[in-house]
Amino acid sequence: MNEIAISIKDLTFDYGELRVVNGISLDIPKGTSFGLLGPNGSGKTTLIRLLVGLLKPLQGSIMRLGEKPSRSNSRSIGYMPQQAALYNELTVAQNIDFFARIYGMKNAKERKQRVNETIKTVDLWPKRTTQIANLSGGMKQRVSLACAIVHRPPLIFLDEPTVGLDPELRVNFWNRFEEMTRQGSTLIVSSHTMDDAAHCQQLVFLREGNVIGLGTPDELRAAAGTPSLEDAFLYYIRKNQIARNEENVHAR
Repeated sequence: MNEIAISIKDLTFDYGELRVVNGISLDIPKGTSFGLLGPNGSGKTTLIRLLVGLLKPLQGSIMRLGEKPSRSNSRSIGYMPQQAALYNELTVAQNIDFFARIYGMKNAKERKQRVNETIKTVDLWPKRTTQIANLSGGMKQRVSLACAIVHRPPLIFLDEPTVGLDPELRVNFWNRFEEMTRQGSTLIVSSHTMDDAAHCQQLVFLREGNVIGLGTPDELRAAAGTPSLEDAFLYYIRKNQIARNEENVHAR
């Protein structure tokens, strides 16, 4: 039986009067790529921010590697936000070194070695002394990924990591992600594209803050009776709507 990386129980979060995460319960096993799939507004980014610890739940609980999210265990995670949090006036190497320091890498020699290794991992060695302002969007995405993994965390959160990437770079990213899981890391990846979803080992379908489907891509397609993940998602939307309509009828 797989060990659990993240355990979520009855997680709820509101923005004002708008419920964005609605009583979600999930167990995410270690060493897997776990996809959060849904359209814009489905609650993916809010859920990731809750799991990272940037937001506090209204109700429910989160256990991350056996502990509640806190500053004291933040070094065990890596976080690549949807909007790259990079310093344009610094170089590629300087940005990654800055995040390595934030994540507690104090030994200068070891940190430099790790920064260099990470730059090579994301195929940016020729650009290591280039300022961020002079990079393409795809290159900035690679730097953002490097900043999230430089300290080799066991748990990595990636919010829409392939948005805006060309097909070749998207494939390169997923090759990196699959290598990370083979090495034992757990990846939580949010996306609204079926191409990303197909690469994940497990998926949760989200809609309006609710879990409407959960399983491997093959399991979700089989349950929907379709070879297409997109059609499977539409099937679960219809199934969820029927269930909600029935609940409303019984509540009257």
